[in-house]
Amino acid sequence: MNRASAPERETVTGVILAGGRGSRMGGDDKGLILWQSKPLYQHVLQRLQPQVTTVWINANRNIEVYQQSGLPVISDTIADFPGPLAGMQAALQQTKTEWVVFTSCDTPLLPGNLVQHLWQHKGEASAVWARTEERDHPTQALLHRSIAGSLQRYLAGGDRKLMLFLQQAGGHSVLFDQSEAAFRNFNHPEDLI
Repeated sequence: MNRASAPERETVTGVILAGGRGSRMGGDDKGLILWQSKPLYQHVLQRLQPQVTTVWINANRNIEVYQQSGLPVISDTIADFPGPLAGMQAALQQTKTEWVVFTSCDTPLLPGNLVQHLWQHKGEASAVWARTEERDHPTQALLHRSIAGSLQRYLAGGDRKLMLFLQQAGGHSVLFDQSEAAFRNFNHPEDLI
């Protein structure tokens, strides 16, 4: 791996987004739902941790359970589960690194080259996200902390659309060769089978 084209691990914080309502899972906390005898977030952690120095978990409930992982747990600063952008905002406001990579807690097959590939194809953009041939995956994103202010204003205005914000921030998608399965979300109970 060419060091010039890959991020230094200490320049990127990883954040697992586990702060949602889990409404499509009957209100269950998706990150804590078992798949292959392990909570979903732990599968994500196993794939993300080697790609970054620090991993945080964004959670708004069951915080004590997530803290048992030994990882820092941060909560949204906006009430009522406003979506992944609120978790992103909380992390961007607290991070000490220039860059933060985000992933949802329900993508247990996450690519092992997520951070490297996003980094190599970000160019001058302050926001990039994963895309496969089938669709965009905006919760798998690499963001520069400089966009924290514009994100705060966007959320204060009542907007919640993730893709719209990323595009307004001058971001672009990065195509991954992996199949759609690598970014598969577990959104419904039947997805766990």
